[in-house]
Amino acid sequence: MTMFSMARRGGRDWLRTSHLQPIALASTIAAGAIAAVAYLLWPTWGTVGSEGPQRLPVSIGGTLFNVPNAAIRMKIQRHSGPAERIDLCFSYPSLQPPEAQKRVSADEVAEQMTQPVDRIFLSIAAHHDSLSPDMRVRSIYPRYLEQASTPGEDGLTMRAFRADTPYGGEDLYYANRPAFTARCTRDASTSGMCLSERRIEGADLTFRFPRSWLAQWQEIAGAMDRLTLQLRGGK
Repeated sequence: MTMFSMARRGGRDWLRTSHLQPIALASTIAAGAIAAVAYLLWPTWGTVGSEGPQRLPVSIGGTLFNVPNAAIRMKIQRHSGPAERIDLCFSYPSLQPPEAQKRVSADEVAEQMTQPVDRIFLSIAAHHDSLSPDMRVRSIYPRYLEQASTPGEDGLTMRAFRADTPYGGEDLYYANRPAFTARCTRDASTSGMCLSERRIEGADLTFRFPRSWLAQWQEIAGAMDRLTLQLRGGK
């Protein structure tokens, strides 16, 4: 009786083991397959090229621009394809995208705010057939300018906007060689800033820079020309 019980129990153990072996083998194969699929599908952007492509093709107003990824100021705008507007900044005078911002303390932020601005800011937006920057300078601004003009250095001329106009507190600077136009706020509690606009096909480019840079306006005009060429795919 004992031998029969042991034989029967041994038979059950053998049957159980024989049933478990295929299950274990199938589990091993399944785990291997899952690991292989996970390896093939796991995204590699976290370790290779984590910052994405260096330049993005962006179409604004049907006009193609080759935009440095690191120069884009807002994360939501960092994608290729059509866009209504994009905001960029470049270090001056290198015209390279600025270095990535690092976390700083409140004291460091306050210190940085007192430092001179060393960047050119650029916004590119679809114009939708609105009045061109050149036409605004020729037909709109003259209605609001003072009659007197002030000649500056190297062919740069300044005319102030009248105080009772939409541009009160600003001045218009212009020159012929090289062609240059900028509308600038005056220094007050904050340093004055200038904006200079130009149209490229379906998009308007608006450059912003400190008013103090007008002392080297010819270099600024050249820098804007080079940035425009670079963004359009030139060297």
